[in-house]
Amino acid sequence: MTRLSVNVNKVALLRNTRTLDVPNVVEAALTCIRAGAHGITVHPRPDERHIRRADVLDLAKAVTVEFNVEGFPDERYLDIVTQVRPTQATLVPDAPQQKTSDHGWDVVRDGAFLAPIIGKLKGLGIRVSLFVDPAPAQVQAAAGVGADRVELYTEPYARAFAAGDCRAMLQTYADAARRATDLGLKVNAGHDLNLRNLRTFCEAVGCVAEVSIGHALIADALEMGLHEAVREYLKQLQPTG
Repeated sequence: MTRLSVNVNKVALLRNTRTLDVPNVVEAALTCIRAGAHGITVHPRPDERHIRRADVLDLAKAVTVEFNVEGFPDERYLDIVTQVRPTQATLVPDAPQQKTSDHGWDVVRDGAFLAPIIGKLKGLGIRVSLFVDPAPAQVQAAAGVGADRVELYTEPYARAFAAGDCRAMLQTYADAARRATDLGLKVNAGHDLNLRNLRTFCEAVGCVAEVSIGHALIADALEMGLHEAVREYLKQLQPTG
């Protein structure tokens, strides 16, 4: 079964609109865990517009499941993950001003930059995943620089699904995932996955170890509650038949 890691950035975004600690990010993460989430994800950006450094430190003490910290591997990010030693570091190529991740690494081009960082993180006992587009060449390059996993950027799939024809796009992701598996990498996925498109993606790709979902899940939680939203996403990840 594909594992679910809940991204709690949007909980922090709502909290940051007021000076009160409401909603509380740690309590939200614990609710997700009680509902059955296999992991908690955060992406502390330089401007701290949602998750703050203090949140990462607090979550690291409280989270009893896998903890995944995403970010561009600059000095600030590396200092955070070195301090908290999360289960997984997901390296993304985001510029500081980006609203959200919108492309994967060009690992073929950036491998010389990434390789020593990956080596340092793995030396600390941290699993390393690279956020990549679903291209076999990028997956192969990720294996070459020592990554443990790739996270396939799924917004193109989500757009194709919404447009009503995702067959070709699913094949693209399946090919990239198969190449990753052949190279000994595990496959994560994330971005714009939701209750409508999640099962189709996981069943078609077939070897997805983990999905990281935040925006859609938190939006669904406004209607059904956070605990129930997590349970509904877990149902979509249950094998059929």
